[in-house]
Amino acid sequence: MSNTDEKIIELSKTKMLLLIAGACAFVVGGLWMVQLDSAEIESQRRFNSPILVHVIGVISITFFGLCGLFGVKKIFDKKPGLILSSAGIFDNSSGVSAGLIPWSEIVGFDIFEVQKQKTLIVKITNPERYIEVGGPLQRTLNRMNFKLCGSPIAITSNSLTIGFDELVDVCHMYFKKYGKNA
Repeated sequence: MSNTDEKIIELSKTKMLLLIAGACAFVVGGLWMVQLDSAEIESQRRFNSPILVHVIGVISITFFGLCGLFGVKKIFDKKPGLILSSAGIFDNSSGVSAGLIPWSEIVGFDIFEVQKQKTLIVKITNPERYIEVGGPLQRTLNRMNFKLCGSPIAITSNSLTIGFDELVDVCHMYFKKYGKNA
């Protein structure tokens, strides 16, 4: 994209390294939970169901293992995390990045917050088009985003070199300039 009016937001390698370290810690915790002896688990006052503890361990290994792999992949990714231009928003900020989202398809933005973690929701005219992008895992995650937030496109600043408030401000500024009602 060679456009004079574009804002390029790089991926933060520091945040990616922290994500990888955190994911590794949770994978190790999951491995510890899986290897616990059933008798040892049953002897505890709380969380004394071996099946529950082992299932949580497997889920932790799977989920945080995927997060760690995403982090490793993004460490070596040379593309920017987000590009805003007159054409639209090019999203490369997560494992389920949407690619180019033209301004003609963007209706607006919402903020979705869970446990003080804020996510910028990109409201679009045709969600199905973005839900069906990518492989089976990405499509499943896109569907989950849509059911949870009302859009398959959710952008956090967790992997970007800017904070969330600045991300929101920049997106609103470009939408005001190039969006449907501009």
